[in-house]
Amino acid sequence: MLAACWSHARRRFYDLAEGGSPIAADALRRIARLYAIEDRIRGRTADERRQIRQAEAAPQVAELKTWLEQELQRLPGRSKLAEAIRYALGRWMALCFHLNDGRVEMDTNVVERCIRPVALGRKNSLFAGFEGGGHRWAVIASLVENCKLNGVEPFAYLRDILERMVNGYPASRINELLPWNWKPAVNA
Repeated sequence: MLAACWSHARRRFYDLAEGGSPIAADALRRIARLYAIEDRIRGRTADERRQIRQAEAAPQVAELKTWLEQELQRLPGRSKLAEAIRYALGRWMALCFHLNDGRVEMDTNVVERCIRPVALGRKNSLFAGFEGGGHRWAVIASLVENCKLNGVEPFAYLRDILERMVNGYPASRINELLPWNWKPAVNA
């Protein structure tokens, strides 16, 4: 099952709250309470996060769903607010996925921040010259972003693994050089 993004659901209510909708503003307040729990549990183990989410966030999420369903019944079916509520309710199981798995974030903001440099640079990749050049650019961009995700300095990583490969590092052990497995070479 896929996890849905609370930030995307929230954004639809934000736009309406900016326009003066008290129901959308109330939805934002309710979602903000879920984010407050996430802020408090950031950095804890996956099991701790799951337990706290089950104890604190799950009841609030259930209450939010009931409230959204009630509000939807009172609204004109084609209103923007009804669309925002249907968007959230239509993805409800996926929005709740993080409640049962402490490894999963409640939104995709971290991932989106990581891919932003790649997305911004995609026009530049059109000038790679040929398909093979574009593929190589994608590999390097993926390695650099994986370095960032794993707390590895990209230039030091690339310099080290390229030197190792040139010096005959065994291809059968290449997985040891992936950013999440990499250990800097010890200078002799």
